[in-house]
Amino acid sequence: MVKLMVDGFRAQPDLGIEVLHVDARLSSGMADVGSVRGGKVQALLRYCRQAIVLSRKHGCRTLYYIPSPPKRSSLYRDFLVMVLIRWRFERVILHWHAVGLGAWLESESWFWERWLARLCLGRVRQAIVLAASNRADAEILRPRSVAVVSNGIPDPCPDFAETLEARRAGGAVRLETQVLFMAHCTRDKGLFGAVEAVVLANRMGDSGRRFRLNIAGSFLSESEEAEFRDRIGRSDAAGCVEIKGFVSGSEKDLLFRQADVFLFPTYFANEGQPLNLIEALAYGLPCVTTRWRSIPEYFPADYPGLCIPRDVPALARALHSVVERVDGRRLRHEYEQRFAVGPHLSALAAAIRVGSLE
Repeated sequence: MVKLMVDGFRAQPDLGIEVLHVDARLSSGMADVGSVRGGKVQALLRYCRQAIVLSRKHGCRTLYYIPSPPKRSSLYRDFLVMVLIRWRFERVILHWHAVGLGAWLESESWFWERWLARLCLGRVRQAIVLAASNRADAEILRPRSVAVVSNGIPDPCPDFAETLEARRAGGAVRLETQVLFMAHCTRDKGLFGAVEAVVLANRMGDSGRRFRLNIAGSFLSESEEAEFRDRIGRSDAAGCVEIKGFVSGSEKDLLFRQADVFLFPTYFANEGQPLNLIEALAYGLPCVTTRWRSIPEYFPADYPGLCIPRDVPALARALHSVVERVDGRRLRHEYEQRFAVGPHLSALAAAIRVGSLE
């Protein structure tokens, strides 16, 4: 999302945002996220110096920063960055991508961590959150104002009207229904729940419909991968689950186009606004997911594919329901109106301009 923002603002100068970007990459991959090592501290100091140099050279007085989820190593990184560079900027804008820090500060942090959070991250000029339900994370640190700006992505299915619209009209009749799970392959992203839901849905259906689950994504834990492979090797899951691994480009596009349902039963603690669901909406793909964090705000109030986290029978029933009842063209419209890259960049630019005013 940061790359999309930087590239988008540079490509559209009419939005009125000039970007001086310090690519503060600290982790070499997902397994390295949240780890503590000396090389990260050295890199962080170098990035802070780059930010100060750019500020002086270009007269930039507004700092845009993405704060940490509620993980101590990442939060301490934020404290260090703010101590080193916040003094240089007259205005600070915090863009909250992850969620949960506010509740963590109130319930689990040490008193001195709360004090440091308020000192380093508090009373900024503007806070930007992804959804209305995420405002608490920002408001606990008392920013001057809060703006809600949904994520947005470039259209991954620009030929929707020509290739998928008719098929997404609702009431799918294919007896073998293709279900797609695409995310990091972890328990709290709903990986194991997805399998149990598909297995149960295949038991309860009386229409002859059979669900087949395709798993796309990388495993982050060898032990979880071994446990998952053992689970799908049992007789009740035989022939109805296939692991595709990490996919991108045309292979990813094909999986979205072939799917009949997108299944994402997440209860990941720091879930912000999952981009995989936005991609599914762009393909007009009926979704079964959870009433978790900001996810219900993606869908109409009467949407039948929203379930309580970890409620496998509800997920199984929802698989049948969305196939029979959901008009994917309505979901595609939600993407075009709320999650396309154009509206996203315009709203984000407006929020940043507010935070940059004297």
